Amino acid sequence: MKTKTIKKEMKTTEKRANGKEKLKGKKYAKKLRRLQEKLCNLQEWVKYKRLRVIIIFEGRDAAGKGGTIRALTERLSPRVFRVVALPAPSDREKSQMYMQRYMNHFPAGGEVVIFDRSWYNRAGVEHVMGFCSQEQYKRFLELCPVTEKFIVEAGVQLIKIWLEVGDKEQKRRFEARIEDPLRQWKLSPMDLPSRSKWFEYSRARDKMLAATDTKWAPWYILHSDDKQRARLNCLHHILDLIPHKKVPRDKITLPKRSMKGAYDDQATIRSRKVVPERY
Repeated sequence: MKTKTIKKEMKTTEKRANGKEKLKGKKYAKKLRRLQEKLCNLQEWVKYKRLRVIIIFEGRDAAGKGGTIRALTERLSPRVFRVVALPAPSDREKSQMYMQRYMNHFPAGGEVVIFDRSWYNRAGVEHVMGFCSQEQYKRFLELCPVTEKFIVEAGVQLIKIWLEVGDKEQKRRFEARIEDPLRQWKLSPMDLPSRSKWFEYSRARDKMLAATDTKWAPWYILHSDDKQRARLNCLHHILDLIPHKKVPRDKITLPKRSMKGAYDDQATIRSRKVVPERY
C-alpha cells in the first residue's frame, strides 16, 4: 500500500468506532490548548504541594501511547513531568530484583513520573514472547498488587492507563509505519510479532487486568481508535484524578534593560560563522 493511498484512507475514514465525527484541526487544537493550560496549573500545584505522582501508560502496540504522552507533556517542564522509557534490561539489571530498575526512577516531592511502558512488560510482551518463565510471570501477577499497595501507602499517587486500539485501526497504523518514511522509525522488532499474536496479547491483557485492577491502583481503559479524542479524554481524566487548585502567583514586572556598560554587542559577532538563512 502506497503512502498516498494510506493518507486518502485516513481522510475518507471520518467516523471512528464510537460513531463520532473526526475533530477538525482547529477545534482539536483549541480544546488541547485549554487542557494544557489547566495542566500548567496542575504542574504548579504539584510543585507547591510537593506531590509524588506516577502515571503508567500501557497498551497494544500502535495504540498511541507516544502521541498521548507528548500531548500531556509538551507544554510542561521536563523537570516536573518526567518521562521514563526504559530500554531492554542489561545483563546487570536482569540479575536485580525485577522492580528495581523502575524504582530508580520513582518521583521525589514535586514530581510526576510518566512511564512509557513499565513493569507491566512482564505481564505483556515478556510473557507473550517468552522472554520470562511461566513461574516469573505468575510470581509477578501475585506480587504486583502487593508492591503497588506499598507504593500508594508511601504517599505516591499511582495512575494506570491502558490504551486499547481496535484490530482494523492497528492494522492501518502498522501499514502506515511500513510505507510512510516519517513513521518508519516507529516500527520496532516487536511490532510485527505483536500483530500476528493479537489474541495472545488480548488474553495477557485480560489476565493482567484481572490480577492488578485494584481499589488502590485501578486501571483506566482509554479507547484510542480516534487519536485526537483519546488524547483529549486522557488529559481531562488526569486533571480529574489529581485534585488541584490554582496556586497564587506574585505579579511579575519585566525589568528595563540597564544601559550601564552599554556597547555595540552585535558588532562583536558579525565576523562569526552564521547559519545560512535559507527560509
